[in-house]
Amino acid sequence: MQIGIDILLGFAIGVSLGLLGGGGSILTVPALVYVVGQSPQAAVTASLMIVGANSAMGAFMHRAQGAMNWKVALVFGGVGMAAAYLSAGWSKLLPPITLMILFALLMLVVGLFMILKPQPTNQDGDSRGWLVTIASGLGVGVMTGFLGVGGGFLIVPALVMLVGLPIRQAVGTSLVVIAMNSLAGFLGHLDGPSIDLQVVAIFVTAGLTGALVGARLARIVHPDHLRKGFALFVIVLAIFLLVDNANKLGWI
Repeated sequence: MQIGIDILLGFAIGVSLGLLGGGGSILTVPALVYVVGQSPQAAVTASLMIVGANSAMGAFMHRAQGAMNWKVALVFGGVGMAAAYLSAGWSKLLPPITLMILFALLMLVVGLFMILKPQPTNQDGDSRGWLVTIASGLGVGVMTGFLGVGGGFLIVPALVMLVGLPIRQAVGTSLVVIAMNSLAGFLGHLDGPSIDLQVVAIFVTAGLTGALVGARLARIVHPDHLRKGFALFVIVLAIFLLVDNANKLGWI
């Protein structure tokens, strides 16, 4: 029964990455903590493995479609990898409940941002400078290492609105950056809690299939409907995490 649930969760995470170019970590960490039963610290490490592998597959599919900017991916992802590796140890300084509350707050902010902000429509691809690219990559990299967040839900808007990539290139490029950041963050967590490799293998295998399905669905469903529907799901999940952990602390 548990294996079946893990397969469904892994598939859903893969669909999210293939469909939206991000969102995998937002689903993976809570799923590993609340459904699989892992500690937040162990879930962060496993999440980096799962999301990194699925993102690499998604990037391969987008590369075949020509939706990729390798220069931006390498610069944005390169500085992000360094930041992710250096900030990976920070999660060990916080109690598990605090880590989950911070994660939930980030989810809430991102969900609201996705609903309230209009979908970027930049199509000219004009770069706004490498300093902006580097600064954006550093910010996302820190979040990746600290919270186990691959960062796709932040990378895509950053690449479009800050760096200046067309939306299709931003999605494909985002997946490369997520894979790079996830690898660096994982390396920074190697001395952390032990990882259940069986669970990781199930999530990755199911996620690769989901990424293929998600990439095909992206051609059918309107992107704006996808974005708002996903944002509502993120907000509901964030509220659940906040209430659950606030109750554990005796705040409510």
